[in-house]
Amino acid sequence: MLIEPKPENFCFGCGGGNPHGLRLTFEGDDAAKRIRGRFQVGADFQGGPGYLHGGIIATLLDEVMTKLSRFDGLHAVTAELNVEYLKPVPVDAQLLLESYEVRTEGRNHHRVGEIRDSSGMLLARGKGRFVNVDRKRP
Repeated sequence: MLIEPKPENFCFGCGGGNPHGLRLTFEGDDAAKRIRGRFQVGADFQGGPGYLHGGIIATLLDEVMTKLSRFDGLHAVTAELNVEYLKPVPVDAQLLLESYEVRTEGRNHHRVGEIRDSSGMLLARGKGRFVNVDRKRP
């Protein structure tokens, strides 16, 4: 399953309608129930010189974990996000993102997301709790 940015979606991370957004595209592995993506994020999103801003790293992790809801047809929102910044993440480098679900407790979905460089070195890890919501309720 390919998850591409839609022009009517203004989400900063995954939408195609936000001219300042990242426009992230992901692939879903149905058999393994994992979401993966490959990206290069430019210097417009750096914090310290040559490295991605921590908020952008958190955004990448949040986006890759959120997309796991596609496997179950859910609409889950981020309730908690913990980011481990293990190594500086360079701008303009090929990044590999991957996420998977650890467990489900009622409406709560506990997930892990990882950012690796092209050699496979783990640069950042996110752990999140996502809550399934009913779009029809206010």
